[in-house]
Amino acid sequence: MQKSEWSKSLSLKEQFAIIRRMLPFAKPFRMTFMIAIFFALSVSIVNIMLPKILQYLIDHYLTSFSATGQIIIGFGCLYLFGTLVKSVMLFFQSYLYANASIKTLNYVRTTLFRKIHTLGMRYFDQTPAGSIVSRVSNDTESLNEFWYVFMTVITGIFAVGSSFLAMLQINKKIALVMLIFLPILLFIIGYYQKYSSRIYRQMRERLSELNTKLNESISGMAIIQQFHQEKRLNQEFDETNQLYLKSRFAMIRTNSLLLAPVINLLYALAVAIVLSLFGMDALHNPVEVGLIYAFVTYVSGFFNPMTQMMDSLSVFSDGIVASSRILKILDQQELAPAPFHDASDTILAGKVEFRNVTFAYNAGQPVLKNISFVVNPGETMAFVGHTGSGKSSIINSLMRFYEIESGQILIDDRDIRCYPIKELRQKIGLVLQDAFLFYGDITDNIRLRDTTITQEQVEQAAAFVQADQFIEKLPGKYQAKVIERGASYSSGQRQLISFARTIVTNPKILILDEATANIDTETETAIQDGLKNMRKNRTTIAIAHRLSTIKDANMILVLDKGVIVERGDHEALLARNGLYADMYRLQSEDAS
Repeated sequence: MQKSEWSKSLSLKEQFAIIRRMLPFAKPFRMTFMIAIFFALSVSIVNIMLPKILQYLIDHYLTSFSATGQIIIGFGCLYLFGTLVKSVMLFFQSYLYANASIKTLNYVRTTLFRKIHTLGMRYFDQTPAGSIVSRVSNDTESLNEFWYVFMTVITGIFAVGSSFLAMLQINKKIALVMLIFLPILLFIIGYYQKYSSRIYRQMRERLSELNTKLNESISGMAIIQQFHQEKRLNQEFDETNQLYLKSRFAMIRTNSLLLAPVINLLYALAVAIVLSLFGMDALHNPVEVGLIYAFVTYVSGFFNPMTQMMDSLSVFSDGIVASSRILKILDQQELAPAPFHDASDTILAGKVEFRNVTFAYNAGQPVLKNISFVVNPGETMAFVGHTGSGKSSIINSLMRFYEIESGQILIDDRDIRCYPIKELRQKIGLVLQDAFLFYGDITDNIRLRDTTITQEQVEQAAAFVQADQFIEKLPGKYQAKVIERGASYSSGQRQLISFARTIVTNPKILILDEATANIDTETETAIQDGLKNMRKNRTTIAIAHRLSTIKDANMILVLDKGVIVERGDHEALLARNGLYADMYRLQSEDAS
């Protein structure tokens, strides 16, 4: 079985490249980070001074038995003052750095969310929704602790450097012996980073799969329960969860072996070596007790930051993997089709023309082949055909959800790319087969929180499409609550709200993608009346499921395997006795 790219290790070069690309996100908050780093440097200086206070007290007063109560209290107060200053500095260091980290995390998440809205529909066709959710929520959240790693490293470098300089002042020979441990530590860090990045990538991939299954199960809960699929899905979820658990265990084993235990072992060896070397010196010359105390304290200050840095490597690895997954989306080039650079035209009449348009979702597999037609302003053109004939692909091309392979689409005799996307969205109204309602109320669902649309316009649009007939009967009327996906309303009611949402922007071109396919008998009359009103004085392109609904169309195009095989009005196509006539007779027989 071929391994996923996320199960592979990240080289040190790749990790540095990821860090280099993530650092610009912190640039807007660099001043806060710099002040926090300044306090970190100040803390390391205080850490050098505190052992010297005790060293001086031990070597000059305690060992000579000359200390008085006043002297001891004085040194105690001095040490307490230094500790209080250190605590204040630590507070500001932690507070400022945390503040900047949270703002950076928010900046990354916002940037990622905005990027997702620039991606083309092809990307969402190929990427599970749960995987995208995982990257926007889980992966960005990992960055919160990831930024703390840099502070840990910075404070660690300050602490290690200051401790080493302090040891040099006391005994250069023994201080230089401590440098022997640095290559060992660097080797352990390098090995851990290479091995752990693979484990964390696997863990992130499993978590993404969990989110995908969870999202799919929640979205399809009605179907799951209807067909009694709970047991199968529970088993699949449990299998994925077990794989995630195994990757977590692998991470725990790695961290338990290579992090703090290794540093603690090296620290113990370092202390033993220091005491042995001082002991050997004491055989020839007296060694002051305070000096040994200070040196051992600096050895602790030399190794403790390394323990913290090693412990943070797990967070670092997790953050590197999360960052790589975020960058994967930010680098995604499957963007929504863009207009010309100087696009500024305005749709006035609403004439639509396709000239030899060829379109494919996957290269080399065209679903539309040399499609040509013209819809004049105010006319209605309908598309019919069996499933997979290419009807919806025409809509997707006209709406600029996808880029066509060849040919040209024109509106008012101008290339569609001459119009800004905003102009297309405002002047082309799309009504889909499945009406999607957002959580909130009816007014917000009609105007989609566009505050430039007044309440009066919302109510006029609802009345225009006959939606007011049921809205006025609801508790709260236009402020009636809408739960997720509008589940508390019938399919016909949801469709009427969708009609109102489309008509409130007063589009020049109306696209109906099987808008009457799922309506209920209760609202069928209202929907048909609403559609008639919507089509008045508008260029209308309709994909028809019920052929009886498009009998009055000016032109009907019959598609088969991406090619227009018949065209004409209803009567002409029936007289031709071709594919359209067969479809119409079949539906008439089913209705009877």
